[in-house]
Amino acid sequence: MSDFVHLHLHSEYSLLDGACRIGEIPRRAKECGHTAVALTDHGVMYGAVAFYKACVAEGIKPIIGCEVYVAPRSRFSKTGADAHPAHLVLLCENEIGYRNLIKMVSLAFTEGFYSKPRVDMELLQKHSEGLIALSGCLAGRIPQLLLSGDFSGACSAARELAAIFGEERFYIELQDHGLPEQKQILPLLARLAEECALPMVATNDCHYLRRSDAETQAVLMCIQTNSRLSDGRPIGFETDEFYYKNTAEMRMLLGAYEGALENTVRIADRCDFRFDFDKTFLPKFPCPAGVSATAHLRQLAEAGFASRKAAGALDLAAHREAEYRERMEYELSVIEGMGYDDYFLIVQDYVNFAKSKQIPVGPDAVPAPAAW
Repeated sequence: MSDFVHLHLHSEYSLLDGACRIGEIPRRAKECGHTAVALTDHGVMYGAVAFYKACVAEGIKPIIGCEVYVAPRSRFSKTGADAHPAHLVLLCENEIGYRNLIKMVSLAFTEGFYSKPRVDMELLQKHSEGLIALSGCLAGRIPQLLLSGDFSGACSAARELAAIFGEERFYIELQDHGLPEQKQILPLLARLAEECALPMVATNDCHYLRRSDAETQAVLMCIQTNSRLSDGRPIGFETDEFYYKNTAEMRMLLGAYEGALENTVRIADRCDFRFDFDKTFLPKFPCPAGVSATAHLRQLAEAGFASRKAAGALDLAAHREAEYRERMEYELSVIEGMGYDDYFLIVQDYVNFAKSKQIPVGPDAVPAPAAW
C-alpha cells in the first residue's frame, strides 16, 4: 500500500461537476505511485461498477463510496432551507456497508429528493454498519457550523456522527485548496478532533485529474449554474487546486496534522468490498404465500393461454392446441432452467402497470416516421 490514498473524488458521474474520467482515474493513481483510490460521486453511485472494473484492470484497489447529501431536518421535509443539505462522505468497508449505502442512495431519490437526493440522520442511524464516514468538505455540517462561529455546535454534530458510526469509523476531514474559508477552519477542525477524541484524515476534493483540467471543470460548472467563464470561477472552485495530487503535494499541504495522511492508508486497508460478477443477482418477485416463482409464472402463463383461447386469438385452424401447449411448456422450461422466473415476473408486472395507466409499451410506443 502506498503512503497516501485519495478518499474524496468525483468522476463524470457527478454530473456537470466532476471531470475525472472513470478510465483515467486508476492510471492517474498509478502515475502518482498510489495503490488504491476511492470514488465518491455526489449523491449517486452510477459509476461504481465501471470504476471498479477500471481499477482492477490497472491493479489499483477500488474503494466504493458516495458523498451523500444529508437533509437538515427529515428527508421528508421539503420546504425552504431543506433544499440546502450538508455533505458527508461514506466509504464501503465491506459488503454490508455496500448494501447499506445503495439502500440509502436509493431512498435518497425515492423518499428524500428535494433539489438533490437526500438522506437524513434516521437513515444514517439505521444503515451505518459497514460504512466509514468522513466529515466532508466546506459544505459539510461540521465545517458550516465552524464557519458560523459555533464551535460547540460543531462538537455536538461530530459526537452525534461518531456515535452513529462507532469508534474509528468517523473521521474529521481536512482539506486545503487555498480557499480562505478552509484556512480559517483547519486549526478549528484539528482542535475539534482533539477535544472529541476523533481521528483526522487528509483529503483533496478531486474534481479533475490534473491542474491543467481546471478550466474544463469550470466550463462544466458554468453549464450547471447558467453562468459564463468571464463571470469568474464558480463559487467554491475559485482556485485550480481541486486536482488529483501526488503524495508529496498532499504532505506539503496537510502533513503537519498528525496521522491525517497515514489514516488514508489505514482506511483503504479496511475497505475491502468486491463485486461478484460470476453470479446473476435478481430481486425476488413477491409471489402469493407458499407459491414459488416458477409456479406463479406457470399460473400466469396458463391464465393467459386460456384468455387468448377464449378470445379466439389462437389460430386453431393452422395449429392444434397441443402444439401451442408444447411451445408454452418448452419456453417455460427454458426460463426455469436459466433461473429467470423472477425476471419474467418483474417484467410482466411493470409492463402490465404501464398498460393499465395508458403508458405506451413496446413497438407501438414508437411514433411512426413522418412521411417523406
